[in-house]
Amino acid sequence: MINYDLKKIKAIVFDVDGVLSAETIQMDDKGEPIRTINIKDGYAIQLAVKHGLHLAIMTGGHNDNIRLRYDYLGVKDVYINCSMKINVWSEFLHKYALKEEEIIYVGDDIPDYEVMQRAGCACCPKDACSEIKHISTYVSDVKGGDGVARDILEQVMKAQGKWVLNEKAFGW
Repeated sequence: MINYDLKKIKAIVFDVDGVLSAETIQMDDKGEPIRTINIKDGYAIQLAVKHGLHLAIMTGGHNDNIRLRYDYLGVKDVYINCSMKINVWSEFLHKYALKEEEIIYVGDDIPDYEVMQRAGCACCPKDACSEIKHISTYVSDVKGGDGVARDILEQVMKAQGKWVLNEKAFGW
């Protein structure tokens, strides 16, 4: 369980590689990564959006397929080619008048470190690097790409009374 007051969470920000997709990625014949997706993560993401949580993606990846995937799920804030995530952090907070303590950031490696130190609640998958685990409020029992978003979003929505309670839970 996440040891944080999840009722005050208004936004969750996710890294992609190693969090929403597995840390080992195949490459196509042009050298572009072929990322994995987890269907249960997708369900939880679209449900969280329907319930009014602000979700964002911040990734150093630059493939437009990332934007297409999360646009499809209703995520409005997809920051790709974002190697310095702290540079868009303030923009995201300002856009929705968020306080840092109202945000969960989910990362797995050193490029996430700076932003995770600023977020109210830092979370990571089971296979995150040791530096990230050390600063995380919560280390999920699952690896990146294996449902870590589902794990965290389900806990948040249950704490807020938004998990599987009405017609928003059914259908995509």
